[in-house]
Amino acid sequence: MSFPLLTVTAALPAAGAILTAAVPAARRTAAKWLALLVSLGTLVLAALVAVRFEPGGERYQLTESHAWIADFGVRYELGVDGIGVALIALTALLIPFIVLAGWHDADPYETQTRRWRPTQGFFALILMVEAMVILSFAATDVFLFYILFEAMLIPMYFLIGGFGDRAHTGTDENAAAQRSYAAVKFLLYNLVGGLIMLAAVIGLYVVAGNFSLTEIAAARASGELEMATDTERLLFLGFFFAFAVKAPLWPLHTWLPNAMGEATAPVAVLITAVVDKVGTFAMLRFCLQLFPEASKWATPAIIVLALISIVYGALLAVGQRDIKRLVAYASISHFGFIIMGIFAMTSQGQSGATLYMVNHGISTAALMLVAGFLITRRGSRLIADYGGVQKVAPVLAGTFLVGGLATLSLPGLAPFVSEFLVLVGTFARYPVAGIVATSGIVLAALYTLVLYQRTMTGPVKEEVRAMPDLKARELVVVAPLIALLLVLGVYPKPLTEIVDPAVRHTMSDVQQKDPRPEVEAAK
Repeated sequence: MSFPLLTVTAALPAAGAILTAAVPAARRTAAKWLALLVSLGTLVLAALVAVRFEPGGERYQLTESHAWIADFGVRYELGVDGIGVALIALTALLIPFIVLAGWHDADPYETQTRRWRPTQGFFALILMVEAMVILSFAATDVFLFYILFEAMLIPMYFLIGGFGDRAHTGTDENAAAQRSYAAVKFLLYNLVGGLIMLAAVIGLYVVAGNFSLTEIAAARASGELEMATDTERLLFLGFFFAFAVKAPLWPLHTWLPNAMGEATAPVAVLITAVVDKVGTFAMLRFCLQLFPEASKWATPAIIVLALISIVYGALLAVGQRDIKRLVAYASISHFGFIIMGIFAMTSQGQSGATLYMVNHGISTAALMLVAGFLITRRGSRLIADYGGVQKVAPVLAGTFLVGGLATLSLPGLAPFVSEFLVLVGTFARYPVAGIVATSGIVLAALYTLVLYQRTMTGPVKEEVRAMPDLKARELVVVAPLIALLLVLGVYPKPLTEIVDPAVRHTMSDVQQKDPRPEVEAAK
């Protein structure tokens, strides 16, 4: 058997989580360095996965298959296509920055009442989430994917509820209650989605007789496995509902602003830039591949929901007074673009959606982490508490501006390429939807530039007059993300070469071809 590279890539952060949690309480700094080194080691392994992947080769590569629960046909099966490789690389790339950005977020502190914050547990939970997400992007057994899809909720629950943002306007008790509410809401929403998905997973096993994604898809393509129309649609809805909650898609999105608002900035990045990508990835891998006819049947309704997410999220972002909630609503709008691109059923749309997943992860990480540094200095998330920051902390303001411009998809920055492809791919098949979706671009410019104007420009407020600029550790976090936004903005070819073959396979699964442009023949 070949070297189990995918298993080792996920096992390293899982083992690192256990070791980090076992570090004595008095040696918090050692736990931080251990977590950072493990995350860097995982990044090296993820880079090796990308190097060993051959874009023109088999659809699923680096495959592994072992018996797990033989009586029920459950196997430990892994394999990656180009989309999985891109998202594994994104996950492994962001975790070291999340660890560095959260270096002091779990340090013990004392307020009106003594509060103990287990530093080791904070970093151990982050590494455990990384392990589960990487395995989710590689799982080709439906039951294995479901277990990981649900299990990652547990560490995320504790990261939101146990390590919330210190910047709040009320009492310590009120802040703890808000964190608890956000964590429980996150857990309940995703558990409900997961339970509905479990029913669909069981139904799929009853119909197909196994849980192997590749075997079921091959049987469907060859005609050996046929599903009744109503059965396929019900199973599709069961899977899609769970993924739409995770994504999050309107109207199942309401847990995200609470979770991102109450979590620390690094954990907010972990939520929206890493964990939520599992939902959109699963739409491509499972919904379209297992239920092609049902996917086409549901496409018009999903396009409408995606459009609502784009416009609704952007409108609410415009009216926000809280910096982190503004970024959360902006992310809802961006996920609308991703889902619209997936279900546009065009190669441009799906390539753009996959690139959007990667580029949104990088741009949101840059903006939210800089926002976190800003909030930590002032101790407030309210936009009105800032003003004139660019005069006292120009580097912080400059990086904040670049992150914001990436969020509004400025040409020359990475998100522009992906958003352009999504709009082109959508317009080719659904021109009205493509036109309506462009309003999201206008609104993105509005909420981003207004945010920058109100926080960074104007007279210097007395409370920010002594605000220090970015320190060395913070520059190490932000600078590589800004560089990536610039590089991928002008040269996205390395990503498109990996992603495009997987998109062609997905288009073949749903038996769709790109619509030909209607050009009047020359006389």
